[in-house]
Amino acid sequence: MSNDTKNKETAPAPASNFLRAIIDKDLAEGKYTRDGLPSVITRFPPEPNGYLHIGHAKSICLNFGLARDYAGVCHLRFDDTNPEKEDQEYVDTIMDSVKWLGFDWNGSTGDHLYFASDYFDKFYAIAEYLITAGHAYVDTQSAEDMAANRGDFSKPGVNSPFRDRSAAESLDLLRRMKAGEFQGGEHIVRAKIDMASPNMNLRDPAIYRIRHAHHHRTGDAWCIYPMYDYAHPLEDAIENITHSICTLEFQDHRPFYDWIIARAAEGGFFTQPVPQQYEFSRLNLTYVVMSKRKLRQLVEDKVVSGWDDPRMPTINGLRRRGYTPEAIQSFCERIGVTRSDGWIDYSTLEGCLREDLDPKAPRATAVLRPLKLIIDNFPEGETVECSSPVHPHFPERGLRLFPISKEVWIEADDFMEEPSKGYFRLYPGNKVRLRYGYVVECTGCDKDENGVITAVHCNYFADSKSGTEGSANYKVKGNIHWVSVATALEAEVRLYDRLFTDANPDAGGKDFMALLNPNALEVVKAYLEPGMSAAMPDERFQFERHGYFVADRVDSVAGKPVFNRVTTLKDSWGK
Repeated sequence: MSNDTKNKETAPAPASNFLRAIIDKDLAEGKYTRDGLPSVITRFPPEPNGYLHIGHAKSICLNFGLARDYAGVCHLRFDDTNPEKEDQEYVDTIMDSVKWLGFDWNGSTGDHLYFASDYFDKFYAIAEYLITAGHAYVDTQSAEDMAANRGDFSKPGVNSPFRDRSAAESLDLLRRMKAGEFQGGEHIVRAKIDMASPNMNLRDPAIYRIRHAHHHRTGDAWCIYPMYDYAHPLEDAIENITHSICTLEFQDHRPFYDWIIARAAEGGFFTQPVPQQYEFSRLNLTYVVMSKRKLRQLVEDKVVSGWDDPRMPTINGLRRRGYTPEAIQSFCERIGVTRSDGWIDYSTLEGCLREDLDPKAPRATAVLRPLKLIIDNFPEGETVECSSPVHPHFPERGLRLFPISKEVWIEADDFMEEPSKGYFRLYPGNKVRLRYGYVVECTGCDKDENGVITAVHCNYFADSKSGTEGSANYKVKGNIHWVSVATALEAEVRLYDRLFTDANPDAGGKDFMALLNPNALEVVKAYLEPGMSAAMPDERFQFERHGYFVADRVDSVAGKPVFNRVTTLKDSWGK
């Protein structure tokens, strides 16, 4: 049996959740049995006004994952109804992020890529119908009067003086709005529901507004645009979505979602069964902010280098940091789907990453804070080849080869002139093993005029090489890593950490900019084993002792990779 077959057979079933229970019930009842259509159709509907982040990844994995598991399809739909904030750049990066996460909108029934702007004509036709049927009107109040008359949670709203405007007059005004006769704010189209409703979203919500703005797909064809709460349910109904899954902040919007689809169905635009909306808790992850406004501020204020800065929680940032699609999918599965809000600790995401990388990442040696070790009795000009496994748990992956010579780089903290209690590494008179090499005995160190240690001296035992019979004769407690000075690859290594020092920088009205971690990035000149010069962009490694690292996908060039720390070997934050 192949490993792939075995893994498929032993893979755990997806964790049950309330959404799966709803779908199971719908399937058992044949609720969405329709000719030529799958019984489960979900959608991921981002607005193309920014870069996706880890919170969107949860929604992507949920919607595409449910469609996959129930032999359905998931639509990728761009809610591009706000031309002032949207751009083709965002469309492109969103599509790239969804594909990178391992999902596709191409199914057995064809390409399922959609844009709200594809439906502008239909949205408009439904608006005309709603006015004709007495379900909507054109309001000419100022924005200030509309806000004042809307009321609040303790006070009912007041009907607009234009609420009883005749359908013919409202229809005429709508058509003139569409023709570009008015400026923004002069008129707005509102649904006619109930200004006294305890649900603020039902107090005659706006469904169309004037915007003289260029649209990235339709150009200047339109100067009126549908509101999100109006367009979104209609998009779902047009596309025959079965389960419209969104986050909890839209729970209070659901009554209007149902109302607008019901009115449009009465007008013959849709047939039963119509989509149903269900809400789940959004992802609240510690040590990050996920507000688009705040992420944009970090970029514009140059706190980070861009949307793909490895400290950012954007999918582009996580990808450049070295995260894998499999780790993010595992994280989304592990945290589950609930109706109640809660906080997920960032260490959970890092734990999923370590679990994914540990069996995949080849090992390598890197010295991040170099100190020269001189082996005084090693023959001048000679080298001896040493070897170590590419991966300690998979011998079939072969060996790495690298030389040892008279001078090697070691970590600065692997030497102490006056050792503390329990210190087993290099100090005068102590023996340690150079990992995969020889046992050496420290004899002293060199210092500069300021008393700073510049080099350490030792002697080696020629019969102690790892893998030889003589190595068993030496029992030492210390085992340190190293790279040869003569052949080491000098490389820039970026040590990334969490961007904020506060676990909840986005909560409680805090000034998130005052909570930035000053140690979120440290750039060091490191020395790596020579084979690392062949590392390709996005290739990941475990630097033994230090953690997991990736060759930066932007700044690495052939023969001279730049490495980002993906994560440490264990969770050391705050310890």
